[in-house]
Amino acid sequence: MSVKIGLVGKPSVGKSSVFRALTLAEVEIAEYPFTTIKPNVGVAYAKLECVCREFNVKCNPRQGFCLNGRRFVPIQLIDVAGLVPGAHEGKGLGNQFLDDLRNADVLIHVVDASGSTNEKGEKVPLGSYDPCKDVEFLEEELVMWIYGILKRSWGKMARAEMQRDKEELLYEMLSGLKMREEAIKNALASCGLEDKKLYNWSDDEIKSFAKAILHESKPIIIAANKVDIASQELVDRLKEKFPDKIVVPCSAHAEIALKMAAKKGYIDYVPGEKDFVVKKELNDQQRKGLEFIKEKVLDVYGSTGIQQLIDKAIFELLEMIAVFPVPNAKLTDKEGNVLPDCFLMEKGSTALDLAYAVHKELGDNFIKAIDVRTGKVVSREYELKHRDVIEIVARS
Repeated sequence: MSVKIGLVGKPSVGKSSVFRALTLAEVEIAEYPFTTIKPNVGVAYAKLECVCREFNVKCNPRQGFCLNGRRFVPIQLIDVAGLVPGAHEGKGLGNQFLDDLRNADVLIHVVDASGSTNEKGEKVPLGSYDPCKDVEFLEEELVMWIYGILKRSWGKMARAEMQRDKEELLYEMLSGLKMREEAIKNALASCGLEDKKLYNWSDDEIKSFAKAILHESKPIIIAANKVDIASQELVDRLKEKFPDKIVVPCSAHAEIALKMAAKKGYIDYVPGEKDFVVKKELNDQQRKGLEFIKEKVLDVYGSTGIQQLIDKAIFELLEMIAVFPVPNAKLTDKEGNVLPDCFLMEKGSTALDLAYAVHKELGDNFIKAIDVRTGKVVSREYELKHRDVIEIVARS
C-alpha cells in the first residue's frame, strides 16, 4: 500500500516549517523512493525499532535509513495549498486544496498552538486567538466539500437505487476520495441510515453522512505547533476540546534546528527522541539555542513532536504494521544490502499480500513463506505481525 499523508493548515501557522522538518532527512539519501516528486510533494519517514540489533547485523536499506537501531521508512507527504474560509466554494486555492486531498490516506492539520494567528492567518498578540476554532473550521470545510460532491448527483443516485445497491452507488460516487466499501458501511451504520432510501434523506442526514465518511476515509491528527512559545493552557485546551482526536504538541523550528545541528556534526540526534548528545564545542549562540530547545520543548513534551506526527498517523490512526521481507536467512540481497526493505502493510495482511507488495511475479509464483526468527514455514494465509521478518519462496 502506497501511503500518502496530507499536510493541511491555514497560512502562517508554520505548515511550511513542519513540512521542512518532516522532509529534512537525518542522513544523505541516495535516491527517493517515488519516481515523480512534484514541488508540493516530499518524502517523510515513519520510525520504528529495527530488527538489525536482534539479528546482530548492520542495516543497509535500499530506501530510507537506519539510525542507532531505529528504522526510518519513506512515505509520501503532500503539502496541500493553504486553507482559507470558503475553500469548499472554490475561494482562494480551494479547488487545488481539495483536489490535492483526494489521494491522502490521513491528514496532519497544523494549527498555531500559541494563538498568535487569527482565522485569516494574520499575526495577532500571543495567546489572543483560540486554535480550537481552526480545528472546527477545517472539519466544516471538509464536510461541506464531501457534501457538495454528494449533492451534485444526489437525485440521479436516488433514482438509481431502485435497481442498484445503495452502498455500491455511494462507493462509486466517493471512490475518487480514496476510500473503501467498508468505510461506506461504517459511515451508514454510525448515522443509522443503513435501511433508509436515499430519496428520503434530509439535507442534515446527508451532511451527517458526509461527516461520518470524512472520519472514516480521511482521519485527522492535530499538530499543535509552536509549543516553544505557546502556553500550556492552550495546548491542554486543544486536547480537552477534541478528546476523540490525536493532538501532538510540536515545534517545527526546534526539530529543524536539531536536524541541522546533527547534519553539521555538532550533536548526535535521533528524530523523535527526548534528548541529544553534544559532540563538538559550541559557541554561545549555539549553546543557548540548544538549551532553549531542551528546556522549552524536550523537557516539557519529551520530544519536538514532529516525528511523532508521522508515527502516530501511520501506526495509530491507520493501524499499519511494518514487515521486513528478506531474500534469504542471511538477510542479504544479491547487491549486498542487509535487511534491504521494510514495507508498511495494512493490519490483517497475509504472507501472500507481502509477496505481491514486493513484486507481482513473486506473488504469482508463491510457494511458501518462512518466519526467519523461528525458521518455521508459514502458509500464504499467515497473518503478518508488526516487525515480522519474512522470507518468500517462489517458483523460479
